[in-house]
Order: sequence, then C-alpha cells, then structure tokens
Amino acid sequence: MQKIRLLIVDDEKECSQALAESFEGDPDVEVIATAKDGLDAIAKIETLSPDAVALDIVMPNLDGYGVLANVDFSKLRKRPVFIITSGLTGDAFIRKAIGAGADYYMLKPVSPQALKERLIECTRVKYSPVAVKDDESQMRQAIRRSRHTLDEKLANIFISVGIPAHIKGYQFLREAIKMTIDRPEVINSITKKLYPGIAENFNTSPSKVERAIRHAIEVAWNRGKIENINQIFGIKIYSANDKPTNGEFIALLADKMIMEGAV
Repeated sequence: MQKIRLLIVDDEKECSQALAESFEGDPDVEVIATAKDGLDAIAKIETLSPDAVALDIVMPNLDGYGVLANVDFSKLRKRPVFIITSGLTGDAFIRKAIGAGADYYMLKPVSPQALKERLIECTRVKYSPVAVKDDESQMRQAIRRSRHTLDEKLANIFISVGIPAHIKGYQFLREAIKMTIDRPEVINSITKKLYPGIAENFNTSPSKVERAIRHAIEVAWNRGKIENINQIFGIKIYSANDKPTNGEFIALLADKMIMEGAV
C-alpha cells in the first residue's frame, strides 16, 4: 500500500506543525504540506493533489466549508478524502460538513493515531471499486461520535466538581448544556425555551427542571469543590460566596465545550 499523501489545514501553526511532526517517518502517512487558511488550502489542494486533507473549519479568509465548496476538482487526478478536524461540536456543524462533502468529522484535540486510522479507513473505502458512499449513514455516525464524546467530557466535569450522577439535576444540566451548544439563543430564554424544552424531553415540569439544576449546583458548592471548578476554567471565577446562577453555569460550560471541541 502506498503512503497516504496528507495535507494539513489549520490556522493554528503550532497545531499543524505538531500534527505534521507526529507523522515523520510513518510508514503509512506522508504529510506533503500544511496550509494556514482556506485560500492557502485550495491553492495547495489544486497544485499538489493530495490523497487526503485534514481540514479545520474556523479559519481566516475562507473557512473549511468554503474550501469544500470552492476546490476545482477537475484539476485533480482524484478527489481527496476530507477529514474535518474541528472544535465545533453541534449537530448542525457536523451535518453541514458531511453535506458539503466531508468524509469524516473528528473533534479536536485529534490524536495522530486516531487520525491515521481514519485516513486509512476512509481512503480504502473511497477508492474501493465497490464502495458506495452513504452520506446519511456517515452523518448519523459522526453525530453519534460527537454526542458520545460530549457526554464523556461533561461526565468528567460533573464528577470533578462534585455533582453526583444519581440526582435529577445531573441529567437536566447535561441536557441544558447540549441544548445551549446546539441553539445558543436558548440561554437568553431560559424560562420560556430552555426549561420547557428539557421538561418536555423528560416528561416533567419546567419549574422542576429549574429547581433540580439549582440543586445540582448547590451540591457542588456545598461539597467545597470550588477550586476544581476554577481549575476547569483555568482562572479563578468563583469563591465560596460566589455561587453562579443556573444560566451562568450552563453558559460557561457550554462555551467551554465549544472552545475545546468537546463539542
């Protein structure tokens, strides 16, 4: 099997360099170039005709969606495999990427080994003479992977801040963060949209949702895990007397998930 010729596209130079260096001497993957933004990516794709592209979404000049839409594939010997590597975790981002032609969606931080496995898997499937691309199936799988990763990260955070899994507020808080990630505007309509939406999903009332989430936050504060909370955000946000409101806590965790690609 010939080496997979990979182009890495990411506006964070340190990330692209570190990923490129991880494949030095690899028997299966050869990084042929890196690109710093969408316009640079298109130029290098059309010039170098890589076998695969690890493509970020949020970039200056032209984003990853723009790359997928604007590459002139008639200039290439074959269409490359596009693997999205992004911190965006909402279902809408994944659906849009798969719909635009991405072959796979991976959440940052991406391990080189996991990327290599997906590269081998996708290139083999894409260039198999009997392969049939199923965009809907890929989209569903990508969304399930995204949700599984998000659930794991939220579970780890809840454990570290002292919110036990057996209380109702745990489930409601997790659902609230997911809803805020997918539809950021709901955080500005907590009583009219967020609580009622959660209540409908769990067959309960909005007032019970509000009380349960407030109780979950109170449990964390009463257990004295404030330092763990501050460590999660990387700065000292709260003290023992600065308990956040439901909305503040939900918004902070949702934003953290988006920034880290939990989503």
